[in-house]
Amino acid sequence: MKQGDTYRHQGLRKQLVQLLEEKGIEKPEVLNAIEAVPRHLFFFDSAFIKQAYEDSAFPIGSGQTISQPYTVAYQSTLLDLRPRMKVLEIGTGSGYQAAVLHELGAKVYSIERQKSLYHQTKPLLEKLGYNRVKCFYGDGFEGLPTFAPFDRIIITAAAPEIPSKLVEQLAVGGKFVLPLDEKGYQRMLRITKLEDGSLETEEFEKFAFVPMLRGKQE
Repeated sequence: MKQGDTYRHQGLRKQLVQLLEEKGIEKPEVLNAIEAVPRHLFFFDSAFIKQAYEDSAFPIGSGQTISQPYTVAYQSTLLDLRPRMKVLEIGTGSGYQAAVLHELGAKVYSIERQKSLYHQTKPLLEKLGYNRVKCFYGDGFEGLPTFAPFDRIIITAAAPEIPSKLVEQLAVGGKFVLPLDEKGYQRMLRITKLEDGSLETEEFEKFAFVPMLRGKQE
């Protein structure tokens, strides 16, 4: 049990997992990961901690949010992860999604453009023992070419387009999950890079995310 996590919190997570099952999340590994991660420890504003195990998004500062658990579970399911895969995450935020990916066995490379969030989240993930998550301060549209290729890529903000540099950094056979902006809402996509380099695109549900912005924010 992580410091600051209690049996009460664990009980609330079990209830959250039951709710996610009712909403259609079926993959046992994803449900187990959601149950394992103490979401309340990723809230930077104590005013919202009591709502940590509601299926809702909440502000974390810098105009960003901690994603709704259903959204985290949904994207994690679409990634179809296997242990030891390299995952590039665009939008570290509070680190909650990265922690879930860690619980799924991934080696996570996560980029955050907001310097204040980066400086809060990086030490938090280290403190909580998520040692397979490597945090970077940078522009998500640029990715991390030094560490490419990645088996999986996930964007946790509303992408205005499919970033070409990220597609280049996706391994052959790899999958890329992102919410693509469609005038006020986002359509969740899963893109698979085929052997010949072409892309296969699947469309899923509509979601609402904060926008994915270019550059870095001091």
